[in-house]
Amino acid sequence: MRVVRWLLATMSIVLIAMVGLWFWYRQASLPEHEGTLPVTWLPRPVQIIRDEAGVPTISAQTESDALFALGYVHAQDRLWQIEFNRRIGQGRIAEIVGPAGVDTDRFLRTLGVYRQAQAMARDLDPETRTLVEAYCAGINAYLDGHHDLPPAEFLLLRAPSPEHWVPADVAAWTLMMAWDLSAESMRSELTRLRLAERFSKAEIDDFLPVWDPSAPPTADYVDLYRRLGLPGHALTDQAGQLAQRLPDFGFAAAQAEGSNSWVVGGSRTVSGRPLLANDPHLALSTPSVWYFARLKAPGLDVFGATLPGVPFVVLGRNAHVAWGFTTTYADTLDLYLERIDPDHRDLYRTPGGYAPFETRVETIRVRGADPVSLTVRSTRHGPVISGALGSADAALPAGPDPRYVLALRWASLEPGAGALRAFRAMNHAADAGQFERALRGVTVVVQNVVFAGDDGHIGLRVVGRVPVRRADNDLHGLVPSPGWDARYDWQGWMDPDDLPHSLDPPQAIIVTANQKITPPGYPGYITMEWRAPYRARRIEQLLREAPRHDLASFERIQADVTSLAAREMMMALAGTQPATAVGRAALQRLRAWDGAMRADAPEPLIYQTWMRRLKELIFNDDLGPLAHDLVEPEPLTAAMLGVLTGRARARNWCDDAAAPERHVDCATLAAQALDQAAGELAREPRDLARLRWGRSHRAVFEHRPFSSVPLLRRWFEQRVRDPGDGDTINVGVLRLRGERPFEARAAPSLRAIYDLSNGSSGVWMYGPGQSGNPFSPQFGDLLEAWSKVRYRPIGPPAGAALTLTLKPAPSGHK
Repeated sequence: MRVVRWLLATMSIVLIAMVGLWFWYRQASLPEHEGTLPVTWLPRPVQIIRDEAGVPTISAQTESDALFALGYVHAQDRLWQIEFNRRIGQGRIAEIVGPAGVDTDRFLRTLGVYRQAQAMARDLDPETRTLVEAYCAGINAYLDGHHDLPPAEFLLLRAPSPEHWVPADVAAWTLMMAWDLSAESMRSELTRLRLAERFSKAEIDDFLPVWDPSAPPTADYVDLYRRLGLPGHALTDQAGQLAQRLPDFGFAAAQAEGSNSWVVGGSRTVSGRPLLANDPHLALSTPSVWYFARLKAPGLDVFGATLPGVPFVVLGRNAHVAWGFTTTYADTLDLYLERIDPDHRDLYRTPGGYAPFETRVETIRVRGADPVSLTVRSTRHGPVISGALGSADAALPAGPDPRYVLALRWASLEPGAGALRAFRAMNHAADAGQFERALRGVTVVVQNVVFAGDDGHIGLRVVGRVPVRRADNDLHGLVPSPGWDARYDWQGWMDPDDLPHSLDPPQAIIVTANQKITPPGYPGYITMEWRAPYRARRIEQLLREAPRHDLASFERIQADVTSLAAREMMMALAGTQPATAVGRAALQRLRAWDGAMRADAPEPLIYQTWMRRLKELIFNDDLGPLAHDLVEPEPLTAAMLGVLTGRARARNWCDDAAAPERHVDCATLAAQALDQAAGELAREPRDLARLRWGRSHRAVFEHRPFSSVPLLRRWFEQRVRDPGDGDTINVGVLRLRGERPFEARAAPSLRAIYDLSNGSSGVWMYGPGQSGNPFSPQFGDLLEAWSKVRYRPIGPPAGAALTLTLKPAPSGHK
């Protein structure tokens, strides 16, 4: 018995010690947000006042000192995030996560992201470079002097302490942001390459329709590939692997999913001054990709969203101008089939004959494993990517058959790419005209930028570098092009003044939601792959319903969850005749439904489950082994509407590919799919009323890398019920895969509305919170407000404000 008592006492002591240690670490890991701290590298004192949400107002005597402090607070609140993101840009993830990170490192080293970032840093003008160095010095001062414990991720992964930051680390993160906003073009080309093995071009056009009725015709690339001997080539398997892994190679676990922005002139507002709204849609993450801050110094007063790891406010407003971004989906990335000399594998074909690959060797250090040696080859177009997950061409049979590799040309890897100087000029702009001129410096990515000034002007300008393609380029960058044919080479860049732009349009409304924005007869080629127009149409509809707008009406628009796509789909399916009682009850509900994807309603769940089953019945038998990659995770709304309305006629998509003699039609499949969906959701018709969209549609803020570790996921990942779907203004892009297919993997990464009538006024919100530390009160305190589309005002810190003063450290102090 004494032994038992001794064991119990020992266990109690150990348990108490562990609990005490946990509480001690919880407090010790939090950075100091109040008091006075001596820091190295800082020449003058800086005051940092944080409000109850943890948003800092940084007041400094110079812009350089303000950016130093921004680097310091980024390191305080987001140290793991900026370190993990920096390693992504450097291609050094495997050093901390082991073999699981090798493919990411291989791909990003193959692209040469950090090599390009180093070139971008070297090209900075002296003034911008000085400011970027000040920002890096702020991060480094925190690394050198902080006395709190490192974030939990460092301890759990036993990750090394971060190295000092340099300007190339900053440039790399702007480049990675550009990658996430551009990579969809590459995935689209790879998808068409895969489909070309099984389908005709007309059938591919049915499955991947473009939202541009005026798009120029594209050559029959399926026939081209057949003549080149591509069917059955190992390259198509590599294309599939790359397409599926692309989301892993960026700053978040999913690709960017578009955005909304709109601006109205004073003739349409209560105040008589412009109003501007913006909500960029990105993969949700814990912590957020954004960090809100206000920077104040002589000649500078700017508030908005910063990117941890990058100085300056990227999205926001100053005292005179407000702005927002949406993705243009410009085609700034082309893939090229490069033909290898069958007798000399170190040569590839060009318009002028065969030329040698440029090569370099990279060494990837891998935690817990041997280093990986990577030989990167480049052609005149760019890096060879088909071997990024292995050596594609090495697996081909020997002999005289043509061998191909895929090379990539991406505008962001070209000399002259950048954005940091432009961000700084945007932060300082004194009026709309000055802001518009500042935009010319954004060359690393193509974006739609809406802006408004307190001088009453509103505008839109597409910024960035769009390649000029030859008139006889009959593939238009939609698919990998023969690299030895000069007609598919780029011919420089479009003139910035030839890109779409508008200033003070007569209707006093500008809307961008990734829809086609070029006017009829537009002479240039930007893309064919504009996004569906449903969000843009709904925004315009709501803007025109009211003669005058204010902050409250804009807030209601950002919260809108009516799906015009669902309304169109229900019209196409109006004649469905389900066979089961629960199916008929489900249809009755949907016929009375207004298409609003409310979290507390059953109809959105019924509708989305029906659509999921219907697309499987229509396309799975035709796609065969490709269905897992190309049907399951995609909504395929446009493709289904094409089939159901008879526009997609290249084949009978609704028949049974295994038994065409059955003569199955689309109406039969629609009824079967609804019966299946309703049966999955409810046993009896009355059970349908108890369904709720929000129970299945949760916004998931994933953590990298711990969302992939079941034991740690619950501590680091955050979830909340969410309305909307992929076609609503208040968007919630569905995962459509796995056990929880209706979880939202992408949504508004922030919401902001700027009122140009009264100084720096407006409202904003994002989730989950300012801090990346799970023990911080600001780790997830904004999540509920974000999900309910509530806002915080832009203004001086109020409530439980904390003041931290950074002062220059005495000589020799550290």
